[in-house]
Amino acid sequence: MKSRDMIQIGIPKNLLKLAQRTLMTARQQGVKKRALPDLLASVYAKPEAYLNDPLADELAAALVKYKDSTEHFVARETPAPYRQWGIDLDPQSVQQMHNACDLPIAVQGALMPDAHLGYGLPIGGVLATRGAVIPYAVGVDIACRVKLSVIDMPTDSLKKATETLKFALLGETRFGIGAHFKQRREHDVMDHDWSVTPTTMRLKDKAWSQLGSSGSGNHFAEYGIFTVDHDELGIPAGKYLALLTHSGSRGTGAAVCQEYSKRAMMQHPGLPAALKHLAWLDLDSEDGQEYWAAMSLMGDYAAANHACIHRHIVGALGAEVLLDVENHHNFAWKEVHNGEELVVHRKGATPAGMGVLGIIPGTMATPAYVVRGLGVAESLNSAAHGAGRVMSRTKAHKTLHWADAKAFLKERGVTLLSAGLDEVPAVYKDINAVMAAQSDLVEPLAQFQPKLVRMADGGPAED
Repeated sequence: MKSRDMIQIGIPKNLLKLAQRTLMTARQQGVKKRALPDLLASVYAKPEAYLNDPLADELAAALVKYKDSTEHFVARETPAPYRQWGIDLDPQSVQQMHNACDLPIAVQGALMPDAHLGYGLPIGGVLATRGAVIPYAVGVDIACRVKLSVIDMPTDSLKKATETLKFALLGETRFGIGAHFKQRREHDVMDHDWSVTPTTMRLKDKAWSQLGSSGSGNHFAEYGIFTVDHDELGIPAGKYLALLTHSGSRGTGAAVCQEYSKRAMMQHPGLPAALKHLAWLDLDSEDGQEYWAAMSLMGDYAAANHACIHRHIVGALGAEVLLDVENHHNFAWKEVHNGEELVVHRKGATPAGMGVLGIIPGTMATPAYVVRGLGVAESLNSAAHGAGRVMSRTKAHKTLHWADAKAFLKERGVTLLSAGLDEVPAVYKDINAVMAAQSDLVEPLAQFQPKLVRMADGGPAED
């Protein structure tokens, strides 16, 4: 049977492969070809009658589950518990956290002090689920990460070798939607198995062309002064020149999110509109396993992007790396909490298990912090991933002015090579207030102050 014929019977698109396998098995067991449409229609009409039929039990079980989800959404009797860090958080992000904790798969949540509105789960939201993964609770820019390299060049290079630093930054980075290199970067991530999903296989060539580039919105590459007060990071206390970058899995990661979010929504069409972007995939389903494999590959790819950026910039400077720290967000981890393995989604939230190092950036003119996690169970071992927006991009363009932003940057000794007006410091929270609000979650070990910054000229965010 053709797909359109099965769809006319009522078979949902995400179950077409399973239906086709069922019909192939039926043919192998002697069911005549002309009888297949009636068989499929009967299974669809009353799937519970076929749950013990060895020919169609798998399809019947899937249809029962599908029909249950389309008829109504049953929230938890009581919402999953969650704790909030910070005060005066965006009410919409708080409501999104409430919504997420109503999901029948939700076990525990946490809301970080940089929280703001996202799709489904708020940015700065953490959600632990049982046996399921939510593509939009991971986010569009899968495995977006921050990486810092301390470089063996004197800090006065920012003044004495400004042009050299600019040349390396401008020559070895690319920013924005569709950004790529004519001469492709090399990294063994391209030798990984990209056939784990049709989406990753289809976009492998594009991913390779974009390897080592950064997206738009809040992605950046910048030099600054790295100040270490203690010897706990493996380098002596003092001031150093450092490179800090923020970007993720580019267009391929976004395509993976969109494809599997669409499949999740098809499997849970009964979700209320407010919960549509919280549609989930069971981990033991074919779609769930595909998404997990694609997400994991995007984690490797995002790490490779940063590795290429840092390798090429540091190489262009003829320098060496003294210290390397990185972490990622927009990801789902299988972790044990309260003796049970759960799927922990951190959308715009930093892993902060006991002793785990991480980086929490501020803005182009305010500090980033290298931190050590304190392993707080109520936060699901998480912390903020940055300062957090307080102004939409639309409002920023309508109300802010470059003259004010440039005066602010000049006062702090920051040279801005490129950025959108919707990324100036005024659109973000005070990073020090955010750090104070999570003093029980992380311990600051060092500070990075941006001095020479490159971002995309503008465009939509890549959360």
